[in-house]
Amino acid sequence: MSASSPAFVEDALVAYDYRRSLGPVLSRFFTELCHGRILGSRTEDGRVLVPPMEADPENGSPLGPERLVAVGPGGRVATWAWVFAPRDKDPLQRPFAWALIELDGATSGLLHAVDAGGIDAMRTGMRVVARFAPEPQGGIRDIACFVPEDSP
Repeated sequence: MSASSPAFVEDALVAYDYRRSLGPVLSRFFTELCHGRILGSRTEDGRVLVPPMEADPENGSPLGPERLVAVGPGGRVATWAWVFAPRDKDPLQRPFAWALIELDGATSGLLHAVDAGGIDAMRTGMRVVARFAPEPQGGIRDIACFVPEDSP
């Protein structure tokens, strides 16, 4: 292609649709979400990972369901990005933030939506609490979103 030739442009959708079995750790995590409870995995050195994992990412040691502990439902926003124009598959159909939330009792962050009401209400370090879906389905969207802790 010469410098004067137009560039080739193609719109494409890249998708990685897949299914996986949950196993005992994530099965219990999602079952507890149905009941309005959030669990994390406690590692041998005391870290608590949310969402829970089947193995410690640092050393590979197993983290079975016996290592699950309750966390949250509140926490602190570690970092965030504002979504001005939500897409059809986003959890909220109004502007919101994707945030990394450090739940109380956890040492890792959970990426989830925050419905703050507006960008001016969002800030790093703010306290948020989980708002659970009225009709749980056994998935991560059983946490509908997080809201500022002082929200009604």
